[in-house]
Amino acid sequence: MSNTLYYLLIALGALFVWLILVALALRGWRNRGRRQEEAVGEFPDLPAELGEPVRGPHTGLYVGSTLAPSWQNRIAIGDKGDRALAELTDYEEGIALTRRGASPIWIPRESIVAVRTENGLAGKVMSRDGVLVIRWTLPTGTQIDTGLRGDDKSAYPEWVAAYEELTERAFADLDAAERESGTTKKKED
Repeated sequence: MSNTLYYLLIALGALFVWLILVALALRGWRNRGRRQEEAVGEFPDLPAELGEPVRGPHTGLYVGSTLAPSWQNRIAIGDKGDRALAELTDYEEGIALTRRGASPIWIPRESIVAVRTENGLAGKVMSRDGVLVIRWTLPTGTQIDTGLRGDDKSAYPEWVAAYEELTERAFADLDAAERESGTTKKKED
């Protein structure tokens, strides 16, 4: 066997292994989407009339949406898990996240639970307070975190301040539930 044939066989073997790994990764992504379908359900549709913006538009990269409270359990349904350049705009009725090359995401005002900054979301790790994260409740009752890595991070404090009361209430409720859960466990022991 010549050296050329030997190296060709090695290259073809490596290519075959690589293709199998890619196929398995895609299969895993599709299976994740099927497992999430019931909990996530349908996302709200973007209204035809939005009115005048209250805040924004601010541009950046949509890093993804995850099932709350996990910052890594990315939603894999439809194109909601796809990263895309995006524009975030706040309206009286809710928040619109329009994504280039992907469907828009509409977050109704009454669904918003908290707006905060985080170091990462959906497997995207940034510097301190590098991602603006909106926690909101889907029509199915499932809470998710949707994140945008803004081009201009100086806009983050304005967003966080606008939803500060909601955010504080959400984290106070979470703390109370954790304390109650801890008390209940102690009583059971």
